[in-house]
Amino acid sequence: MTALEKVSGALDAEMQGLCAAARQASAVLALAKPQSRTDALKHAAAAIRHQAAHILDANQRDMKAAKSAGLSPAMLDRLLLDEKRIAAMATGVDAVAALPDPVGTVLAQWNRPNGLDITRVRVPLGVIGIIYESRPNVTADAGSLCLRSGNAAILRGGSESFHSSRAIVAALTEGVVAAGLPAASVQLVPTVDRAAVGMMLTSDLIDVIVPRGGRSLIERVQRESRLPVIAHLEGVCHVYLDRAADPEKARKIVLNAKMRRTGVCGAAETLLVDRAVAQTILPAILADLHKAGCEIRGDEAVRALDKAAKPASEKDWFTEYLDAILAVRVVDGVKSAIRHVNHYGSHHTDAIVTEDKAAAERFLNEVDSAIVLLNASTQFADGGEFGMGAEIGISTGRLPPRGPVGAEQLTSFKYVVRGDGQVRP
Repeated sequence: MTALEKVSGALDAEMQGLCAAARQASAVLALAKPQSRTDALKHAAAAIRHQAAHILDANQRDMKAAKSAGLSPAMLDRLLLDEKRIAAMATGVDAVAALPDPVGTVLAQWNRPNGLDITRVRVPLGVIGIIYESRPNVTADAGSLCLRSGNAAILRGGSESFHSSRAIVAALTEGVVAAGLPAASVQLVPTVDRAAVGMMLTSDLIDVIVPRGGRSLIERVQRESRLPVIAHLEGVCHVYLDRAADPEKARKIVLNAKMRRTGVCGAAETLLVDRAVAQTILPAILADLHKAGCEIRGDEAVRALDKAAKPASEKDWFTEYLDAILAVRVVDGVKSAIRHVNHYGSHHTDAIVTEDKAAAERFLNEVDSAIVLLNASTQFADGGEFGMGAEIGISTGRLPPRGPVGAEQLTSFKYVVRGDGQVRP
């Protein structure tokens, strides 16, 4: 046996053990009392706060390596943890703890003429494998949502956030154990070897895979997975300024949608403007964006209004920049805007700014995206902002779950049928 084969065999054995432990933990979690899961989350939030200094130290190791590797400023921002972000992480776990426990919820109940009583009840999915990139806060969000929904979690974060994620999982595990639940309820894949991802995608001990990251990661998971996939595709998000847009609302919404945090999936990547108001509404908005350090890539009509704008290529309309870059196009009304969004978008999050109710309803009804907004920033595309405590990601597929994936979306259901000696004729 070669050295490479020995290493591969050792990794395979390690992953098998990790998955087997998760399977055992999932059985305990599914039957645990709701208060036990709540206690685990409350203890985990307290542990994150108590271990903040350790988490910060781990994140500094990751940041140092990421800077040496030449990661972009946007990617560094996604990776960075500070005291404020760690406090927000703990608050997010507390918010998940405060959510209603979905396990055992009765979704429907009815009686048949033969006397059978049928109930549809929420149950956990089982073992959830979550594969994600960069943002270490996803570790806390994913782990806590799986706990709330009675699932065991196997987390495989990006190599650039390995030390941060390991420190966060240690805090989550402390909370789980303090509540008397299995330590294997939340586990981090203990290696950055990409072969571990392949083993997750083919494991018969994992029930569903949730990938969260760039197009290459999502496409690999969808191509190689033998398991059901809840896909979080990239966020090519749009803001459309209709001819009936309020100019001041438009200025605030566009600047926030693009520049609040450029590295999140809900950041606007394309701005569409109705030709009827482009000359009056667009110059001030572009000036705001330039002042904030945003590069503009525009079509001919945009560049006629903004000499600093660079020419936009066909590729730009498909691009998730995750950076201070915005593609801008002038369109001929709401019908043209809808056509552009449905063709170039990723079915993630898109917004219209207008005071015209008919135009608003047409956009909201006809845009084929998981989240559509009226007169609000695309940066509200977030499970926490939706009152879901947190999210594992935004599912962009057409099948459920669609949109923010929170605790409720990480459950399935079963039918409980109660009889009194009935047999089928």
